Amino acid sequence: MQLPLQITYRHMEKSDALDARIRERAEKLDQFAPNIMSCRVVVDMPHQHKNKGLLYRISVDVTLPGHEVAVTRSPDEHASFEDPYVVVRDVFDATERQLEEYVRRRKQHVKRHETPPHGKVSELIPMEDYGRIVTSDGRDIYFHRNSVLNSDFDKLEIGDEVRFDEEVGEQGPKATTVRVIGKHHIVG
Repeated sequence: MQLPLQITYRHMEKSDALDARIRERAEKLDQFAPNIMSCRVVVDMPHQHKNKGLLYRISVDVTLPGHEVAVTRSPDEHASFEDPYVVVRDVFDATERQLEEYVRRRKQHVKRHETPPHGKVSELIPMEDYGRIVTSDGRDIYFHRNSVLNSDFDKLEIGDEVRFDEEVGEQGPKATTVRVIGKHHIVG
């Protein structure tokens, strides 16, 4: 957390024991979202009911870059809110779930598949059943007639664009599978 935790008590006296429990739970929030900028907690005893006892409401407000998570647990929601430690547990459990969801949404980028290696046919030796591919970064890759899919070896011309799977052979890099790239394929 970049800024110190702020704990505010309303309609009640500060409790050192409750303060310690809140600090303990707030410190754990960094495990769920490491870029937390600040956390504010408000402990409130809004209504003092004679027949229901003392009921607590606790709010947690977490600020992240470009986002805020705000969670409140009120006595209207649950009868066990006579115990402030139960309310602390519930409100921080809910905050952790929201932080996990926030991080999950932020990590959901479009999965990008690595573009297979590609290049252009730079040499063809039909009499010896092989050819060479020059990659965009200037590497020279050997391929054999049997590596070309769909028996397209005889249709290949120098300058044709191809994708290929590569491995290191005894004499250097070689293409194990060569696919001719059609006019409508996009090469990254």
